[in-house]
Amino acid sequence: MSVQERKQRERAERERLIVATARELAEQQGWDAVTTRLLAERIEYSQPVLYSHFRGKREIIGAVAIDGATEMAAAVRAAASGAHGPRERVAALANAYLDFAVRNPAVYDAMFQLDGGLAFARDDTPEPLKDAFAALKESLGAVAGDGVDPGLFTEVFWAALHGVATLTRAGRLPPGDTARRVELLVDRLAVP
Repeated sequence: MSVQERKQRERAERERLIVATARELAEQQGWDAVTTRLLAERIEYSQPVLYSHFRGKREIIGAVAIDGATEMAAAVRAAASGAHGPRERVAALANAYLDFAVRNPAVYDAMFQLDGGLAFARDDTPEPLKDAFAALKESLGAVAGDGVDPGLFTEVFWAALHGVATLTRAGRLPPGDTARRVELLVDRLAVP
């Protein structure tokens, strides 16, 4: 391995460490607790080293969001692949999405609530975000119905799931009714 390759590998490892540490801090204490000073302290590097990877907290949030999108896409696909029939896949997808939001609240916030400097629904949207949407669309397109644009249907269904996730977490919807909400979404929105 050349010196250049070793330096690139070490840089990538430091970047992963920064993102993982930011995520861990955010999950434990919330995003307000994530500061470049505290991150530098936790990873045992100076702030200038941290700034050599990210220009600030906004880019760190974006990196956490991209990792989260990759994880969410995998979770949704895994859940949908284990179900039989289009409607069952949609229910499995919905439950996997909501479970991801519950298990990873800080990551979910980075993905959908906080400014991570990422473009959504544009040509310059990062590939992991496009893939997360594609993971939803793969199952939802099959139940959109005749004459309904699968992408538009996916956006509406996703918006409903996002509403359930955020309103439940905020205490505005009782968490015990989540399964019934998913059932209602599937029954009313997904064409057999």
